[in-house]
Amino acid sequence: MEVTTHDLVVIGATAGGLSVAEGARRAGLEQVILLERGDSVLMPEVISRNDLQIAYGEKVQSIHYDEAADQVEVVTNRRTRRATACMIAEREYSATASAPIETPDSDRVTIDNPPVAVQGADVMVVGVTDHAVEISAQLASAGANVVLAADGLEPVRLSPIAGEMLAKLERERQATVLYRSSPNVIGERDGYPMAYFADRRTPDLEFDHIVFASSRGPADIDSLGVTPEARASNAVWVFRGAKEDIGMSGAFGPDLWPSLAGARFPDREIAQYGVRSWSRDTTLESELAEHFYNATITHFEPTHSDLWRLRVRPDHGDTSHQPGQYATLGLGYWEPRVDDANDIDIDSKWLKLIRRSYSISSPMFDEHGYLADHTAGDELEFYIVLVAPTEDNVPGLTPRLALKKPGDRVFLGSKVAGRYTLAPVVDPSRTCIFLATGTGEAPHNAMVTQLLRKGHRGPIVSAVTVRQWADLGYRAEHEDLEARYPNYHYLPLPTREPDVPKTYLQDVIRDDGFATKFGVALDPATTDVFLCGNPAMIGLPEGDPPEWPEVTGVVELLTEKGFKLDRRNDPGNVHFEEYW
Repeated sequence: MEVTTHDLVVIGATAGGLSVAEGARRAGLEQVILLERGDSVLMPEVISRNDLQIAYGEKVQSIHYDEAADQVEVVTNRRTRRATACMIAEREYSATASAPIETPDSDRVTIDNPPVAVQGADVMVVGVTDHAVEISAQLASAGANVVLAADGLEPVRLSPIAGEMLAKLERERQATVLYRSSPNVIGERDGYPMAYFADRRTPDLEFDHIVFASSRGPADIDSLGVTPEARASNAVWVFRGAKEDIGMSGAFGPDLWPSLAGARFPDREIAQYGVRSWSRDTTLESELAEHFYNATITHFEPTHSDLWRLRVRPDHGDTSHQPGQYATLGLGYWEPRVDDANDIDIDSKWLKLIRRSYSISSPMFDEHGYLADHTAGDELEFYIVLVAPTEDNVPGLTPRLALKKPGDRVFLGSKVAGRYTLAPVVDPSRTCIFLATGTGEAPHNAMVTQLLRKGHRGPIVSAVTVRQWADLGYRAEHEDLEARYPNYHYLPLPTREPDVPKTYLQDVIRDDGFATKFGVALDPATTDVFLCGNPAMIGLPEGDPPEWPEVTGVVELLTEKGFKLDRRNDPGNVHFEEYW
């Protein structure tokens, strides 16, 4: 049998195995080879950029240790490979793995077994490990629309290549990652799995398939034929995801390769993101931006210094959405702030992204003066207010976003279909009332425009409370709509203007203000009400049994008038979207 010689043999081209191989090459090892029993690798660029050797279809039969030569001998189905050391990075498949929550008995819900034919299919992967990221990447490469539900996922806990793989999925908008959401119930509707989430911000989602990624353990060394002498040596290691495994310190170092004495092994945190620099300088910042950012700001229009309308064009994917849905914007903690606040624990966050979800807004007219069509074009518009720091909260994103201008780069997440849409409005004669605080009117702008474009005949009212007239970024367009469409009414309510009586949305509901001002009755039999913005304005009941909040909100007042709150699996005519 042919014998070849190497510095390091890595068994298994998993994300962990690739991380170890890349770390070894960067540390200075010349002859590093990966043995992969399959016929492909999810991140082939790791192979090419590190000039790694890889042997596909090569299965390990036994691993010995030659004490006289101080070498490991890896015997495969094709040849014998001798090396100073080897790392076993394969993972063990478990036939007894189970989902952490109860699931329906369906071949559309599986454990560690992703479907094969997924082109155009909606697939959710549930998990927080390298394995979950690898399954997501596998499905995305096969053409699936992937959502990774990963409540509690910290990228730094992944191997560096898994972290890079995750960032690529997001950067290229191939997957939506829910960092703070995992399903607590899996149901079934018309034969398809339904994922239900405990948090309000994540809508119930229907999928073609759901795959749970188990936390698989390292490979069973007995199945690889590791001899007792090899186990006892300092030259055979099993990848377990520990820092020393990835950083090549401890497990590998000058004790095994004297030529590497004094070599700089990549820092775990920085290697996580695939960048080449090891210090905080402009080179690292630009590499991080290139690594994470996937969209360009095309329009940045300040209504005033603390309030902006901006548009973003993604590098990948389309911008299709339903009026009322939201997308995620992000910037790195390495970006400068407009204020002098200090981010809490900035050293541990410096290499990370700050992500926030914002409802997608819409210009009401296109460049020709016609009603804007949200389905046209390749950009998304957002309406964002600068959040000032307080003793209890140091905002991360908006103080950095405030310094941006057209042409600057940002992160734009893949779209998640939110529930706050016009789906309940199927009768064009119904009354539609939109109530918002501040930038909570963003989704209503798109919704109002969509209704008018579709020829909605019933009354439409959009009311918004702000502090001052200057806080109404869309005022002129609303007034233009009023002039053009007799069934559309706009009610701006500035609460801190000296010549305007202080009126809140609750006051308008109590006093039947829409009927008085516009002749529009709040009739629960014919009306849908949409609420977006400050939770205190909305005023949802809480607890079990539910109790109304101390400050009366709009929901309580509407309920007294016979309206019903729209809940999951219990439709109503009061729909809401809280902003924090």
